[in-house]
Amino acid sequence: MGASGAPAFADDTTPSPSPTPSGPSGGGGPGAQTITEDFFGLTTDGKRIDDLFVIHSRGVDTAPVIAAAKAFLAGLTDAQRSLTQFTVHSTEWRLWSNLDPGGFKRQGVSLADLTEAQNTLGTALLKAALSAGGLQTTEKIRRINKAAGDMLGKGAVFNDELFYWTVMGTPSATEPWGFPFDGHHLVVNYFVLGEQVVMSPCFWGSEPTSMQIDGETVSVCHEEVAASLAFIQSLTEPQRKVAVISATKADEDMKAGAFADNAVQQYAGIRATALTAAQKGKLLAIVEAFVGRAKADVAKVRMAEIRSHLNDTYAAWIGGTGDDDPFYMRVHSPVVWIEVDCQAAGPLGDAYGKTRADGPTQMHIHSVIRTPNGNDYGRELLRQHYLTSPHHR
Repeated sequence: MGASGAPAFADDTTPSPSPTPSGPSGGGGPGAQTITEDFFGLTTDGKRIDDLFVIHSRGVDTAPVIAAAKAFLAGLTDAQRSLTQFTVHSTEWRLWSNLDPGGFKRQGVSLADLTEAQNTLGTALLKAALSAGGLQTTEKIRRINKAAGDMLGKGAVFNDELFYWTVMGTPSATEPWGFPFDGHHLVVNYFVLGEQVVMSPCFWGSEPTSMQIDGETVSVCHEEVAASLAFIQSLTEPQRKVAVISATKADEDMKAGAFADNAVQQYAGIRATALTAAQKGKLLAIVEAFVGRAKADVAKVRMAEIRSHLNDTYAAWIGGTGDDDPFYMRVHSPVVWIEVDCQAAGPLGDAYGKTRADGPTQMHIHSVIRTPNGNDYGRELLRQHYLTSPHHR
């Protein structure tokens, strides 16, 4: 929005549907940082399941996040706003990465670009979108990133300020819009349409996952690790033989990280129908570790959606099952995809005395949550909105 008050959006393009998804399926490492195809969504066989997501009143109070987003945009200068605001259908949604900004250049404005007052408005937007635990997770990831960077003399790249804001569309109670918040080991994609919210894809990670900072032990990403171990350790030996698809943990096993929007992955592991009620509860606890980072009303709707497909949910495991073993855990259903991946040391490995040659470790975690079958970034809801809203026909 320039001085005239008219919307001023950054340049973008509108992709058309792609009937034949392929493309990269890894974690978004070097060499996989481009969009090579139109958005289709994560599927099991390259074909989407229809009618999973519909525009409907969900009782979610989106007024606070709308107000916070409007205030944040209003607090930017015209020049900052022109760099930050894109249209809601922009491919910029998909240009996120878990890499540091030296490895992948972002759009928008970083926290380092903003004044103290502007950063206060940005924090208020995160507070409006995330639960207290979700906000705390974002702060800890940034805090550890800075401490490790400072320790290794890499603070120019690894710090708590090179995290970037973009806004998609114009915050509205009736029209679709959203925002990404993107940086090293931390990505939140947040789509809003009326009373519906889609918070995916989101990436949460850290290296290391625990560190002494100013005399305090700061730990992050332990919820998903603990929940994953509690689940696999609850299984009987026959159940584990089905759930564990490989005992050998690679440096990186993630399949649907950055730039893998159209990953095709069949179900693997153990189906929830083979679990006891208590084991199903432990499986859902892994999901709740991620979903619970959104506001309570958003999380409640999302968990209900996931529970409705519990019988079609699969859990797959790679690696050992001991408390300290590095592992890979996947939860996969028609409506949710979660990966928890213990990785080998990366650029901050010296902060905890590890190198890549030492192999994967629980001290370096990458994790992601997605909405399969075309609703990452709220894309299926956006498609329906354009088809059904009279002013878009």
